[in-house]
Amino acid sequence: MSTTAMPKNDPFLVKLAQRKEELLTCQTSLQLGSCMACEKIFGCQTRQMYVKAVYESMSKGATGGFEF
Repeated sequence: MSTTAMPKNDPFLVKLAQRKEELLTCQTSLQLGSCMACEKIFGCQTRQMYVKAVYESMSKGATGGFEF
């Protein structure tokens, strides 16, 4: 169980919290402190879903991309 309070009024933040928990569970199961140390980093579905949830939480579902 996560120690972070789950935001109930923002579906994008709820999804982000779920995806973050999944990512942290994966890292813990592989005994990694970061995805950067994982050999599957570029093809990892868990990480891809987390990154997508981050972008969606930032844009609140608006279309368009983020430029870095």
